[in-house]
Amino acid sequence: MTRLPEFSVIVFSFLLHFVWEFWQAPTYAGMIEMNHWDGIKLCSSATFGDVGFALTAFWITSAAARSRFWFEAPKAWQTLLFIGVGIALTVGFEYYYTNISERWTYSDLMPLVPPFGTGLSPLLQWIFIPLGVVWLTQRQTIGAKATGAGK
Repeated sequence: MTRLPEFSVIVFSFLLHFVWEFWQAPTYAGMIEMNHWDGIKLCSSATFGDVGFALTAFWITSAAARSRFWFEAPKAWQTLLFIGVGIALTVGFEYYYTNISERWTYSDLMPLVPPFGTGLSPLLQWIFIPLGVVWLTQRQTIGAKATGAGK
């Protein structure tokens, strides 16, 4: 199971998104005042959603590339598709949760990006984190092949 590219995508996405969720916490209303354990649960829940987005983006990109190993030598369009799917999901879910269900709101610290008023931090998250995930997954796979662990 650990040899599957999805395993690396899950692990690296979880680790990177988990850290990002805590760093951006002040940009969401009520997060600073929230007790520690509730904040951990909320950030963990958001991270699991981010991992789901990453897997969805990975599978869509894999289908378009006709290979689950596209990240080994990604073409620009593959990286852009991977990032683009994550951004599209983020814009849709952020809009739903901030405007329709009102599950959360942004604090005054969050810059908003038109046309949907999406927070800048989650958009940046879905530019930088996927790039890191592709880079780390690529190195994990290359390292496994070099040591014979990928067989």
